[in-house]
Amino acid sequence: MYTVCALYHFTRFADHAALRQPLLDLCRDQQITGTLLLAAEGINGTVAGPKAGIDALLDHIKVLPGCADIEWKLSTAAERPFARMKVRLKKEIVTMGQPDVDPLAKVGHYVDPADWNDLIRSDDVALIDTRNDYEVAIGTFEGAIDPQTDTFRDFPEWWEKNKDRFHNKRIAMFCTGGIRCEKSTNYLLGQGIEDVYHLKGGILKYLEEMPKDDSTWQGECFVFDGRVSVGHGLAEGPHKLCHACRRPILPEDMKRPEYEHGVSCHLCIHETSNDDKARFRERQKQIALAKTRGERHLHADVEDYPDAL
Repeated sequence: MYTVCALYHFTRFADHAALRQPLLDLCRDQQITGTLLLAAEGINGTVAGPKAGIDALLDHIKVLPGCADIEWKLSTAAERPFARMKVRLKKEIVTMGQPDVDPLAKVGHYVDPADWNDLIRSDDVALIDTRNDYEVAIGTFEGAIDPQTDTFRDFPEWWEKNKDRFHNKRIAMFCTGGIRCEKSTNYLLGQGIEDVYHLKGGILKYLEEMPKDDSTWQGECFVFDGRVSVGHGLAEGPHKLCHACRRPILPEDMKRPEYEHGVSCHLCIHETSNDDKARFRERQKQIALAKTRGERHLHADVEDYPDAL
């Protein structure tokens, strides 16, 4: 059983590049895999490994500048959810592309999972899912608005086009672990919206703490590791990943005629050319050959999703 740790923290690193190698060395020593993102604005990522290794990593991160009160969430996976360990240097730890957005300056009101249902059931509250379309497709909160964005970078444009819909409304937002809402709530405050709320700890914390019988969550929550989705109690969900388009699909979707492992599924079969599919088939052939040699091909396992962590 592997311990999976999703973490993030906004702080100001004077030299985030200098933090990379010690983090990478520690993770490798502790047999931790996954991805950590470092930027001048903080740290973000999801990793997995032995519980003692994850504890050692968190102890290391907590002594980094400004990281004493870092947020993290733990869950488990039956199989190793990442193939290798990467520590990447980025401009943003979650990409919104808005240089004036600063979660360290001000964010919306945090709402604990225990108080979330009462808030979102209020008639004067508009509930907005800040995640990407492929995440929303497999699960969201009852009554939530889906902006149908491809990436988080698209959220400001969606808001500009739709803001008039929310006149005289309080805005409640949520995301997987909470990090996207740190930026989206700061963005809305900068747009003059006064009453902005977000789910503390994100969907993962809600699913961990809220009894299923009392829940307003519908479906599964997409996660950025080999489990693909989780449900209440953070139990592993039924979804698999299409290794062509990286969208979540169900086991029965793999029986559809459009599905070809690593090449296409019913969601992406018309999105790629014949040349693309030929290239994907060659990739799958090389993965299979590597497996017969007892080796792990570079693309054999679930990749990370740095835009959405």
